[in-house]
Amino acid sequence: MSSQPSTPVAGPVSGPAAAHTPESLRGLFPVAGQPLPEAAHAFAPIEQRTCLIDGKLEEWPGEMQQVFSPIGEVDAAGGFAPRLLGSCPILDEAAALRAVDAADRAWADGMGAWPTMGVAERIRHVEDFARRMAARRTEVVRIMMWEICKSWQDASGEFDRTMEYLRDTIDALKDLDRASSRFVIEKGIYAQIRRAPLGPVLCMGPYNYPLNETFCTLMPALIMGNPVIVKTPRLGRLLYSPLMEAFRDAFPVGVVNILHGDRRIVKPIMASGRINVLAFIGSSTAADALRLAHPHPHRLRCVLGLDAKNAGIVLDCADMDLTVAEALQGSFSFNGQRCTALKMLFVHQKRLDEFLARMDEGIRKLRIGMPWDEGVRITPLPVPGKSAYLDDLVQDAAAHGGKVANSGGGTHAETLYHPTVVCPATPQMRVYHEEQFGPVIPVIPFTDIETPVRYVVGSQYGQQLSIFGNDPDDVARLIDPMVNQVCRVNINSQCQRGPDTFPFTGRKDSAEGTLSVSDALRCFSIRTLVAAKGSDANKEILTSIIRDRRSNFLSNDFIL
Repeated sequence: MSSQPSTPVAGPVSGPAAAHTPESLRGLFPVAGQPLPEAAHAFAPIEQRTCLIDGKLEEWPGEMQQVFSPIGEVDAAGGFAPRLLGSCPILDEAAALRAVDAADRAWADGMGAWPTMGVAERIRHVEDFARRMAARRTEVVRIMMWEICKSWQDASGEFDRTMEYLRDTIDALKDLDRASSRFVIEKGIYAQIRRAPLGPVLCMGPYNYPLNETFCTLMPALIMGNPVIVKTPRLGRLLYSPLMEAFRDAFPVGVVNILHGDRRIVKPIMASGRINVLAFIGSSTAADALRLAHPHPHRLRCVLGLDAKNAGIVLDCADMDLTVAEALQGSFSFNGQRCTALKMLFVHQKRLDEFLARMDEGIRKLRIGMPWDEGVRITPLPVPGKSAYLDDLVQDAAAHGGKVANSGGGTHAETLYHPTVVCPATPQMRVYHEEQFGPVIPVIPFTDIETPVRYVVGSQYGQQLSIFGNDPDDVARLIDPMVNQVCRVNINSQCQRGPDTFPFTGRKDSAEGTLSVSDALRCFSIRTLVAAKGSDANKEILTSIIRDRRSNFLSNDFIL
């Protein structure tokens, strides 16, 4: 498999390191026949023939999908061969419905062992899984690096952050349970109010954070007592291979089911009507289709992380050292493949030339290469055809008067795409509207602050916004209207999810439900109470149930 590299559109190429060309980008890939460095953590292809259904690792006899890395080898003849990482099942409808049956049995109309289990015991199961998962860290990180081309450091960080999220979730549930362990007495009625599970959950995470963002819905759903079906991301499937046994051994039968496949298995799962919660991170179009596939959409709770086109507004009072550092990180971290990435920059005309020059200088310092290279910042893009898509955006911008404003911008070879700044961007350009999800950033000059304000107000998305400026009056004038357009306004910093204890959500088409450590526990549960009039007989019944630990729900146990 080979493709022809592209040359940059418009704009001069100059400067000492300007100079990434299609040929030099191709030269960053491994060469056929030469050994990989030890830091590459290469591994033999993994044939993952099993899926986890009803507590068993089922052997799949049917169709398999080969999994290729965005990293390939180049040869002397100019060929490019992506590295084969392994294969995984393409499950069918029958397998999907077996997983639904398993989750349904584990739920048992809310009377199963898992949903009725005490909080402390469910925590012990999650802690057991966490220990088993920690033992597979190196394998998971290695596969993640090769499968989605996250640097070794970033892949390790994603694993470690996921483990931290697990620990924080356990602590948050302990706090929640402690606060719920007392009785409320109101108008002569004694009540204990706790949170109860909702039922079977379908979890679908994204390829850019295939571990962390999947677990940020999976683990809160589980620990609150819900059986779960995980449909692995379209990219980032193989990294679940080392974790299958840990899930099987740590949780009761049917509580966790893990499926590989495509949308052909998702529709029958939703159409079964036996999924009570959809936890999905992806596009709003896909989320709408999934919701509509459910026969009772009004009964379906949705926890959704969707599209975003986060803007940054650079005021004329901005500290340019700080602004450019944050803009580079916010726009190009993991190649801009983050929902929280800065995807549109508005820059005051007075500071435009300075900003573009500083961005060019900063981009030239970003190391482009393979994910095992020391200090690498730009790595191959895992989505097939992504380089061609980004090139189409840049070509379209050029056709509408935009220019590449940085050295080497618009250059690409195979799965590597050089970071690109396009200026000026206008509403006639696709990149002005589309969520590019890659290392191309449009810049819009402005003199009237209403220009970026109108953009944010008119956008169909409403996740976050960044404001860069040092004048308190100018910044304050933007804060009040913008908090009613987006769900997080960042002052002199890039858009981001963390810390995980902060609310993470969005307005408009960007989200439904709130994900943070404590909020997620509430998303996957519902407030339920046991109440009784305060008669002597009822008091005696309640006292007996609590004293003799006859109920897991009605309890005043204090979890340490």
